Formats: sequence, structure tokens, C-alpha cells
Amino acid sequence: MKAISVRQPWAWAIIYALKDIENRGWPIHYRGDILIHAAKTCTKKEYQLAEEFCQSMGVVTPELISLRRGQVIGIVTIVDCKFSQVASGWGMPEQYHWQLENPREITPIPYIGRLGIFEVPDDLVMEVAA
Repeated sequence: MKAISVRQPWAWAIIYALKDIENRGWPIHYRGDILIHAAKTCTKKEYQLAEEFCQSMGVVTPELISLRRGQVIGIVTIVDCKFSQVASGWGMPEQYHWQLENPREITPIPYIGRLGIFEVPDDLVMEVAA
């Protein structure tokens, strides 16, 4: 199954806080379910900036220490992708906005993430997503 690594607390926000836009510098043509992998790396500064943005959206994020990292934490459906020059909701300016729907939590799967879209073996996913 296809997967994408997302840094925390953004990965958490996609699955648990109705973050319905993933901002990327590149478009995605794929439509359908994709795994959300919580990246292992997250600096305190990155977390603080994300936390401030989430607060502006009315979302209180968990403490960084309590967020899962280096694991697949959920599944979401990519339904569209559009470039936007302006900020809107979760969308940031000058980014491709991947429109996300139907976030689902799964039993976390420890997994090493990669850049771009990558594959996670179906047998690992089927055990926890059923």
C-alpha cells in the first residue's frame, strides 16, 4: 500500500484533528487510500511552529514526547490536488494542496519512512487495518 511520511504534529492532525490538506511542493496524481507515516524526525522548533499553526486552527496538539514517530499511524483518502498561491484553512500559500478525506486510525506499525511516496507491504497493513 502507498504511504507518505509526515512530520509531527502534522501526521497526528491528519488522523485525529481533521487536517484535510497536506501541503507539498509537488503535485500528486494518485487518488485513493494512502498510509500516513509519522516521520521519526521533528525538531522542537518545527514542533513549536506547527503547534502555533494548529492553535490558530482551534486545535490543541499533544506534547511532542507523546506523539508517535517512526510509525504508520493511519490511513486517509487523497481525493484531489491543486496548487494554490494563497493560504486557506490548513492550506499554505505557494504549495500543492492534497485534499484529504476519511482519516482512519490504525494500530501503529513501526516502519522506516522515505522521501516521496513509498510502498508498505500489504501483509503488514492488512493485519492492523482490518
